[in-house]
Amino acid sequence: MKLYMPTLVYNEPGCVVAHGKEICALGTKAMIVTGKHSSRINGSFQDVIHILERENMPYVVYDDIEENPSVETATKAAKMAVEEKVDFFVAVGGGSPMDASKAISLLAKNPEYIENAQTFFYGGPKLDWYPIVAIPTTSGTGSEVTPYSILTLHDSHTKASIGHRIFPNIALVDAGYLRTVSYAGMVSTCVDALAHLVESYLNTNATFYSRLYAKEGLQIWGRVKDKLADENAFAQMTGEDYSLFMQASVMGGIAIAHTGTSLPHGLSYPVTYELHVPHGKAVGMFLPAFLKNYADMDGVNTVLNLLGFDGIESFEQYMKMILGPVIIPEALWERDVESLLNAPAKMANYPFEMTAEILKSFY
Repeated sequence: MKLYMPTLVYNEPGCVVAHGKEICALGTKAMIVTGKHSSRINGSFQDVIHILERENMPYVVYDDIEENPSVETATKAAKMAVEEKVDFFVAVGGGSPMDASKAISLLAKNPEYIENAQTFFYGGPKLDWYPIVAIPTTSGTGSEVTPYSILTLHDSHTKASIGHRIFPNIALVDAGYLRTVSYAGMVSTCVDALAHLVESYLNTNATFYSRLYAKEGLQIWGRVKDKLADENAFAQMTGEDYSLFMQASVMGGIAIAHTGTSLPHGLSYPVTYELHVPHGKAVGMFLPAFLKNYADMDGVNTVLNLLGFDGIESFEQYMKMILGPVIIPEALWERDVESLLNAPAKMANYPFEMTAEILKSFY
């Protein structure tokens, strides 16, 4: 049993500006990895620019990270990083920029693999990468404290984590950046964090240490779950509420860093790719069935009690209320189930026997 947490985490208001010197001590030229809009709206992008310019740190910006970033995007950004002689990365945003920055950093450090990036990501030698700073602006992915970089594989019509474990050097967690997230965005990202906590707690790889984080995260998430009940409740969110959701997300990230995710995440990837359903919603729709079919009901009841639900039925009703319906075409569902059953790594995280018949009942 082990606990490995190499990322330095600052969780406090204004932490980006307060720790600018530590950020800039990581290299001689930075690449800011972000998307086109949200980081500029919530102020995180401006905070990063401020500290880089304050510390006279040269930088370039790659702001073409799409939702569910692809191998091709990581390759394009890595080429730019090599041309610009970048030697550290500052990821700003949700899971997409943070996951992408890990792959970009690895490829930029090892440019001889750029022309064959996908093979390198998913089967190449385990090599070094440039330092990474992760600044989350959603309370869902936990990527700021995980070693995972999940990229879209267009040829397979799905997503998959690269075969390299890359922890950010520093995570700067400021819940204030959540204040501009929409209700739909908040629901999807917070449900992703919930899934991390549930799937980690009920996992083959769960240990005493990983469950400490999962249990604390589940309890925190349960304290504020009513804020996602509808848009009126969401409109009453306080700074403390945002902070609690962000704390739960970080806890979920640390938990899955040690266990990985399980069946709901595995089922979600084709749904996201083919139907463009947001990741958290695609994962969350499978959580009630995951709990219903889990063989250890004591574990399930622990999860539900920590979240403040009196049973699976009330949990299922809550999830349907906040997520709304998703229609999966039968042919896609058949392929999804078959694909997951043929994924040994993901199936290994489920500690009991799983059959096609049971898995098909998840939807």
